[in-house]
Amino acid sequence: MRRSNLHFVAFFFMLAFLSFDTFGQKTKSQLEQEKKENLRKIAEAERILNETADEKKATLGQLQALNQQINARESLIRSIGSEIRILDNEITDLRIVVSSLQGDLKFLKEEYAAQIYSSYKANRGNSRLMFLFSARNFNQLIQRLKYLEQYAKARRLQAEQIEVVTKELNDQRSKVEAKRAEQQRLLNQQVRESRKLANSKKKQSILVAQLTKKERQLRKEVEDRKAANARLNTLIASIIEDEAKKTSTASTAEAASAAELTRLFESKKNSLTWPVGSGFIASKFGKQPHPVLKRITVVNDGVGIQTEKDSQVKAVFDGEVTLIGTIPGKNNVVVIRHGSYLTVYAQLKNINVKKGQKVRANDIIGEVYTDRDGISELEFQVYKGTTKLNPENWLAMK
Repeated sequence: MRRSNLHFVAFFFMLAFLSFDTFGQKTKSQLEQEKKENLRKIAEAERILNETADEKKATLGQLQALNQQINARESLIRSIGSEIRILDNEITDLRIVVSSLQGDLKFLKEEYAAQIYSSYKANRGNSRLMFLFSARNFNQLIQRLKYLEQYAKARRLQAEQIEVVTKELNDQRSKVEAKRAEQQRLLNQQVRESRKLANSKKKQSILVAQLTKKERQLRKEVEDRKAANARLNTLIASIIEDEAKKTSTASTAEAASAAELTRLFESKKNSLTWPVGSGFIASKFGKQPHPVLKRITVVNDGVGIQTEKDSQVKAVFDGEVTLIGTIPGKNNVVVIRHGSYLTVYAQLKNINVKKGQKVRANDIIGEVYTDRDGISELEFQVYKGTTKLNPENWLAMK
């Protein structure tokens, strides 16, 4: 095999290798999707932040929305950085391809020039006709004719190879330039987002300092929340006790229906629809450090989903409304049974369902309540029997 053919084989193996994503790394399409999701979260947090900022006073709701925006922007910057690194690798690989093609092209041109020179030297300026008719016999004439045909074919092939490699070289150079332009665009975006992040962190520091001055008010809010949690827990415990009594006297058909609903609910783990159309987890499940007060922990029996004003609250799955009521500190509350599971929706402004009503996933059960600080935060809980579960393990990824 000639050297030029060896170059072509190596080149196409290289192209095949470059077509695969690096093992263990996120692809560009995955990173692009991440960026879109982070931009959505940033815009969502901005809308919620603007609603709370309208109140012209520092609140925990503002801090939570700002924290969400900061986290999303930090994630966005990391995604952009990963894209830039991928482009770095692609540009490096393309430059290797360009260098290889340049070597091929140089060799092909030298080889072609050598063929032309050899042909001239062999003929010594004589025409091809003289070369043919100077044959000593007919067989030699045929041999010379075949030689000239093969030689012409070889030169045509060489010229075609030069044309192919020249085109491929130009294409690869264009790809390098396009990648460099894309990389520069990402670098500019990264700089812009970094500036916005720095500005958000500055606002965060100012907000924390303002809230720290309200320590007495914040401590009272923590105590009020504990009392409201206790009232809701007492109510839910009574519901669970009543439902247990009903289960013990349920017919076979009712028991089978409840078991099937339980199974279907469990099959939706990590994929339940969200109870509100937009928003983010502002308060996580379980024991959590207070966002401002040092050495103070708060206990959340569910999650707090901060959302936009007047957001509709929807059932996350099929079930039956087992309780509607009003609890001081929790406003209006709806509890829905899904077989052995309960979902709890607190901090509602109004309720659109009745006790005993059958509901389907995404049915509207009410609207979220907005407090005097402009914060609209739904409290959402999940129970299995008497066990409190982390709702984040049940809701679909967002």
